Amino acid sequence: MSDVVTVLSVGDLVLDEPDPASFLVPARKALAEGDLVIGHVEVPHSTTDVQVSTDVPAPPADPAGLAALADAGFHVVTLAGNHVYDAGETGVADTIAHARAAGLATAGAGPDLGSARRPVVLDRGGVRIGVLSYNLVGPRESWATSRKAGCAYVRVLTHYELDHATPGGPPSVYTFADPVTLAAMEDDIRALASEVDVVTVSMHKGVGHTPAVLAMYERPVARAAIDAGAHAVFGHHAHIMRGIEVHRGRPIFHGLGNFVTVTHALSPIGNDSAERAGWARRRVELYGFAPDPDMPFYPFHPESRNTVVAVCRFDRDGIVAAGFLPCRIDDAGRPVPVSRSDGGGEVADYVRAIGEKAGLATEFAWDGDEVVLPGVRPAQPA
Repeated sequence: MSDVVTVLSVGDLVLDEPDPASFLVPARKALAEGDLVIGHVEVPHSTTDVQVSTDVPAPPADPAGLAALADAGFHVVTLAGNHVYDAGETGVADTIAHARAAGLATAGAGPDLGSARRPVVLDRGGVRIGVLSYNLVGPRESWATSRKAGCAYVRVLTHYELDHATPGGPPSVYTFADPVTLAAMEDDIRALASEVDVVTVSMHKGVGHTPAVLAMYERPVARAAIDAGAHAVFGHHAHIMRGIEVHRGRPIFHGLGNFVTVTHALSPIGNDSAERAGWARRRVELYGFAPDPDMPFYPFHPESRNTVVAVCRFDRDGIVAAGFLPCRIDDAGRPVPVSRSDGGGEVADYVRAIGEKAGLATEFAWDGDEVVLPGVRPAQPA
């Protein structure tokens, strides 16, 4: 029997402020416990000044942020997300090149769709672990094609239905995955599962900045990944935590929230961007919050300061155990692991509460300062 290896995963990473390494200092000891550490890089890292986004501009971050991630203990960065193409093909190519120069493996983006769908495969203690990454939130510009750079994706369709006699009133919203791109993801997972011991799938999904809510498509797509052979699913994008469920004995972290997300790109700075100013207005209208004025570098929902590090343990037969390390984002924008008695209990209660609100009934237990998921179970021998 092989040794048990620990895979850690965190949510969104945006290191767009000076001295990026400083934001990772409190988490370094916890990250060092992982044999394989995965995080999602949200924005391009490049020196280009090209911007092609049709949404709120996310200017490229300093490539030094990627070196800081590697130095802090990360091994793999997933790139399939809505901002990966904000600096065009140059931004995609530069991000991959700078990540790899720093010693980070990348998944989810590339010069064409075939490259973007290609997994990372790494060996840890005789356990072969594969990592796949998909963007489920668009925009279309971010998607790779056979002749265009971008990211791997599952297309999600949205249908609005007026279910009552009030023309112009609020509709019911139905979302579901396009069968063709969903099947492509499932094919990737099955193919990878036949070659490695463990498959993890990262998904950029969910409704941004909104506590607790899971859109209709999220659970079916995440469960489809497990059914196709994934051993764990790691969600991100919403910039706020989501609940956790266990499907067929395997964990689905529906949204790992923010980890290090420091940037002025979503805060109006003078009159530098009409899109940025418009976003600041819409943020209050859509989500009902304004960022803490004392933290202009952290323009996110107050509840998003609750976050976690997902912990999964595997051997060659698959999942052994799973859970999370509670963290709180401090006033400097740094994720800080917190013990059960010093804030960790409150973070765990928050994750449980938002899960219950979303219809998830996942059980939690404690093992020291780590929360464990009792429903996770090792694969039974054939």
